[in-house]
Amino acid sequence: MLCFIVKNTLLTFQTSKLKLKDEKTCKQSIPYGWAKSIFSDADNLTEEKVDKVLKKFLNDFKEGSLDGDNGWPKTLSAYIISKAAINAYTRIVAKNFPFVCINSVCPGYVVTDITDNTGFLTVEEGAASVVRLALIPDDSPSGFFFYRNEVSSF
Repeated sequence: MLCFIVKNTLLTFQTSKLKLKDEKTCKQSIPYGWAKSIFSDADNLTEEKVDKVLKKFLNDFKEGSLDGDNGWPKTLSAYIISKAAINAYTRIVAKNFPFVCINSVCPGYVVTDITDNTGFLTVEEGAASVVRLALIPDDSPSGFFFYRNEVSSF
């Protein structure tokens, strides 16, 4: 097994599996609008569409227009959009590589330096959901987002 940490995302290569795991709190969402409609349309999601959302977000950020009535989250915008993009790419990669098991997981709000030690879960409790997902059988469902141990909507 090979493990790599890439921008707060753990990539685990294990026999015929690739797991994509978000290490931060993931229950934040995009309130409404164009970006939400792109990320929510799982059947028609493409890398190009996700890239278009990210480019629009960056452009709006540079222009200082994230506060407008444009559907971007009002707080933690970059964080929320980046996690939504990771989850979207999880779906895309799972669809493009059906022979590989690909899922994303949020361990919950864990007591760590990144939460300034204000989390509700111990490191062990948070790690349990990541380890459980890493050890699921080869024939398990792919392309899903797990919030701790449960399949959740993206």
